[in-house]
Amino acid sequence: MRPGLGYAGSCLRSWLTPLACLALFAAVLLHGAVAAAQCVDEELKQELVGKRAYRGVVPRKFRKALRHEISPLGGWDAQDLADGAPAYGGAYTFHFTEELGLEASYLRTRRVFGLIDAVNERNRGIIEIGNAPSDVNMFFGHLTWTLAYGKVRWFGGPIGRFDFLLAAGAGAVDEAGSRGVAGSFGIGMKFFLLDWLGLRFDMRDVIRSIRDPLGGEHTVNDVLFLGGLSVFIPFSS
Repeated sequence: MRPGLGYAGSCLRSWLTPLACLALFAAVLLHGAVAAAQCVDEELKQELVGKRAYRGVVPRKFRKALRHEISPLGGWDAQDLADGAPAYGGAYTFHFTEELGLEASYLRTRRVFGLIDAVNERNRGIIEIGNAPSDVNMFFGHLTWTLAYGKVRWFGGPIGRFDFLLAAGAGAVDEAGSRGVAGSFGIGMKFFLLDWLGLRFDMRDVIRSIRDPLGGEHTVNDVLFLGGLSVFIPFSS
């Protein structure tokens, strides 16, 4: 080998050694950065998966299980054959679980035939077909099922909780001394104001058979629109 070539080769080797070390060092740093990024990504992934697993679950702040509920109620009875009339009464509910409850209720209203009364009055009381007003007493038992639990923000202020529920049951109706069986089903909502106090709204469809003033038998669907307060015992959940 010529002296010039040997000198050039030694110079080339002297430059390659630092470059190789630098490349090796850069590769180590890159591998560490990739490993750290993978670790962070894995932790973030686990956190997101954990949050997504419970995304559909709303923590229940107000609990009803094994509590008693007493509700004074009032509203309107929209009757099929007779005029609508005010209705009032109360209900007692025992909640077995957060979803299921057993409700017993009593409601009182009146059966009035305004049109027939007007005709009768115009004819000076000549027509009498049994259309006198009568009190109606209703006794019901319902199974309630809480279908959904949610929350609402009131006018940009505090957050309130509420239940949306279904009810189905049966009972007896006492009207002018006669008793009959009736079925009932409906929907309702309860807004929880405090640990022991709530506001409720119910709509119930009462299906029963009645006798009209002319003596005919009819199956009617009387719709009750009710509202009231609910007191929960024990007072804390």
